[in-house]
Amino acid sequence: MGERILHCGTSLENYYICIDQQVVGFTKRVANVNDQIYIVVKVGNKSVCGARGRLKEPTDFRPWRDSDQYPQCFSLCDIEYCQPFDISILEQAGGKYWSLKYVQSAKNITDKAALQLLQSSFEQNQTKELFQFAQPAAVGNNESSSETEESSKEEVTEENYQEVLNAVPDVKINITSTYVNVKFDNETDKIKGLEPLVNSHFYHLFDDFSKQRSVLIPQNKMFRTSPKKNANNKIIAGISGCPDAILVRFTPDHKTKPIQINLIEYECYGRSKKTQLDKFEYLNGHIIPQLMRFASTFSVATDTKIREDTIHRWSEKIIKYVNEDDAIMSKVAVWMRELEPEIKEQIISYRLHKLLDTAFRSHLRIMLIIDELTSEQNETIKNIIKSFKLESEGSIDFVSFVVKLQQKIDLLNNVEEYALSLQK
Repeated sequence: MGERILHCGTSLENYYICIDQQVVGFTKRVANVNDQIYIVVKVGNKSVCGARGRLKEPTDFRPWRDSDQYPQCFSLCDIEYCQPFDISILEQAGGKYWSLKYVQSAKNITDKAALQLLQSSFEQNQTKELFQFAQPAAVGNNESSSETEESSKEEVTEENYQEVLNAVPDVKINITSTYVNVKFDNETDKIKGLEPLVNSHFYHLFDDFSKQRSVLIPQNKMFRTSPKKNANNKIIAGISGCPDAILVRFTPDHKTKPIQINLIEYECYGRSKKTQLDKFEYLNGHIIPQLMRFASTFSVATDTKIREDTIHRWSEKIIKYVNEDDAIMSKVAVWMRELEPEIKEQIISYRLHKLLDTAFRSHLRIMLIIDELTSEQNETIKNIIKSFKLESEGSIDFVSFVVKLQQKIDLLNNVEEYALSLQK
């Protein structure tokens, strides 16, 4: 268990989001489950702490306006409050460069003197309710929901660079290897295809999704939408489709809908689509229509019989997939017992079926995994997908991830080494 300071910059908006929504984000991958986090915001010329909590588990919930800044996010539990106190007291333990030692990058604080100052100051000022700063909307500027550096006397310059390194050696970024982006061959190639590589390393790549809290079904032909027919009862070509994978997630914090369904679509420009025009035409002519087909299938705007048929068939297929693997069945049984401790073994599948049915109607998300996507394109697709309404009066959600294939640059050893990188 570590102890860290998470600095929200000058954004009171983000500070309140972290506490009210019980979620925190980091601009670097630094934190671990069960770490204790002191939440800090800069008000005027002082950085003050008004709350602390413990990291519960990784999450992909990013409610901040600048959500793409935070590759690592956790839900927060055991939240406590205090009358805000100035964290510059840490200068007593860390000296002139206390912020670089204890605040920058939300690093783990191991200095016992600094920890004692934080803990004693918090406990001496502890309160039952969160302190509300005056006029929060006028103060915040949406800088960051996560760690920031103090930018005053502790700024690293040409003049003080060596002094800072001597005082805080770990402030320097150590590069252990370098990589160059290379192209996936295409979406499906068994060796260098985006889909097989991501499926094989899914839980290492997407650390927001816990393997114990989800079931990945990577069969890309298993789930097909019900085909639509014209007035003459003939199937309309090109209307039906199937996602490349489905991710069933257990989200127990959502008491009324603890199962979330993610329809995963893999897309890859690869080596074949070289020009921006090729990519533009493929995005608008294939990718977006495909995602819209999935969304329309479960939207209230589509034919009720088609929607009901698809929900029933897909729920049955998920149940069958779960029941055919003892390890997965045991995992799902743990979920059901967490929701209902006295549940009987013989009705676990029935209970799961009911929850899947609810998820398809009220907790559904489309996930696009692709090798290239701009933020503008992402927003456009998100707005399109969110226009499809669910029975719950909510909308179908959308999230995208850019995955790139990288090759290690090694001039000494003639060995090919690769990595997958993720942009959330």
